[in-house]
Amino acid sequence: MFQARFRNREEAAKKLVSELLEYRWKNPMILAIPRGGVVVAYEIAKALNAPLDLIIPRKMGAPGNPELAIGAVTEDGTTILNQRLVEDLGIAKDFIELEKANQIQEIKRRTKAYRSDSPLPDLKNKTIILVDDGIATGATMKAAIRSVRKQNPLFIIVAIPVAPPDTVKELSKEVDKLVCPVVFEPFFAIGQFYEDFSQVSDEEVIRLLKLAKPR
Repeated sequence: MFQARFRNREEAAKKLVSELLEYRWKNPMILAIPRGGVVVAYEIAKALNAPLDLIIPRKMGAPGNPELAIGAVTEDGTTILNQRLVEDLGIAKDFIELEKANQIQEIKRRTKAYRSDSPLPDLKNKTIILVDDGIATGATMKAAIRSVRKQNPLFIIVAIPVAPPDTVKELSKEVDKLVCPVVFEPFFAIGQFYEDFSQVSDEEVIRLLKLAKPR
């Protein structure tokens, strides 16, 4: 019988921290993907004494089936498409552009809700650690990586508790370092690796961001 690898997101974060401590003295900035990734990232930021902020990529859904991801987009318009799926489903360019615009609008709404009027961080020449609570296909993380890359950081690290081997292999090509303590197949859903994978609320995201701010 399959056993979950983590009790909760906090325990998953501890597994990551042990492999990230070397960056504590390199002035890292932690960027979390909401919502579940914020819980993991908060623990990492606390352990590394690093600032915590957000990057919010959004999945782009297929026509009539929003849960089927055809790609992902970030606020600055950085877009990742599953070109094979787009072609197989015969998805029109007009639909993709509309879905992209809708998701960017949702990103802006969430950004305002989470960050209020705080200015976006400057990532130039910084060591960036991108964090989520797990990755399946990697589309949203890849969009986040490419968006961050545009801002000329010094070094990009992806830190995730769990992912399937193909996704780890693919994302490793996009970054300077990838930390993933559990690489597992068959991979059905991120939640299968957690005893407690309860939904994280917007209020919890806002609370953790406030706690992470320097006093």
